[in-house]
Amino acid sequence: MNEREDTKSSRSFIKDKQALQSRLRLTSEEARWQECDEALPLLISSYYLSLINPDDPDDPIRKQVVPSCAETVCTYAESTDPQDEKHYSITNRLIRRYRSRAAFLVTDTCATYCRYCFRRRFSGGNAGPADNNDIIRAAEYLAMHPQVKELLLTGGDLLTLSDKRIDEMITVFRTYRADLVIRLCSRIPVTYPMRVTDGLIEVLKKHKSAPIYLFTQFNHPREITKESTAAIACFVDAGIPAMNQTVLLKGINDSVDTLVQLMQQLVSIRVKPYYLFQGDLVGGTSHFRVPLERGLELEQALRQQLSGLAMPVYAVDLPEGGGKVPLGRTYLEGRDESGAWIFRTADGDKRTYVDP
Repeated sequence: MNEREDTKSSRSFIKDKQALQSRLRLTSEEARWQECDEALPLLISSYYLSLINPDDPDDPIRKQVVPSCAETVCTYAESTDPQDEKHYSITNRLIRRYRSRAAFLVTDTCATYCRYCFRRRFSGGNAGPADNNDIIRAAEYLAMHPQVKELLLTGGDLLTLSDKRIDEMITVFRTYRADLVIRLCSRIPVTYPMRVTDGLIEVLKKHKSAPIYLFTQFNHPREITKESTAAIACFVDAGIPAMNQTVLLKGINDSVDTLVQLMQQLVSIRVKPYYLFQGDLVGGTSHFRVPLERGLELEQALRQQLSGLAMPVYAVDLPEGGGKVPLGRTYLEGRDESGAWIFRTADGDKRTYVDP
């Protein structure tokens, strides 16, 4: 994707309620949302806003980014830090909950703020980008802990930084750990694809000592446009595989047809569906969460219709730092009288499997 293909209008952003009201007729729930210091900020790229059908108050793109008064509701089970990231923080920006991987909070800024964000305690705050000291301290820790094989560059969204700054940061991490696999965690290919330029890709291609993967987040088939497809192609054509982590969202993608279409289209643009996440227990997001029983029904239906390539792992990130665990119906039912294992197929039939 070349920068000359960009337009001034696509680079603009909706930053406050007044600007949003000039573009959309707000519902009563949206109009009652109040901007305040404690709330996740309002920021929507004009590109992503253009995907919304302004005549549909239940538009699935709209629901993801237009705030509503429902965000003020916090249930007893919710918290500002559902994954207990503060407890697992090694440094100011480095989080390690797993033996083999760690996450580095590059910045608290995104190109568009998703209203279901699980890291609301950090995203859209006043922390800003990580400074050189933050980066070096994290890199030194990783150098002393070679069992950490993968580093997630997340936030916020690292692609809100300049190409130069991204280059400098990756250079530091690779100087300390040339073997470190890097995951670029970014929703910008979905919400602001014109940011993905030839210059950015050239920067990433410089760092060849270990693989780099793109982890992005498409939640609905209508997010797969010619612009987002072109952005993905820039990464994949440069040898950077693309993986997708969809969040299961009530009233947005909690239907079999929507999810099947999304996963199949992702495969068609060379993105591997990786996870389908159950919503985290973060305050102000209960209106987005799909009941777990419904999620299990969807997982079962997807397994009947999707290939292994297109099938994501349905998972939940457990509270209090419990980590990710896969969810799904149990197809193993036990043993018969001969000792053979009894299984149910995805279609509900019964089969037996005999051990050697």
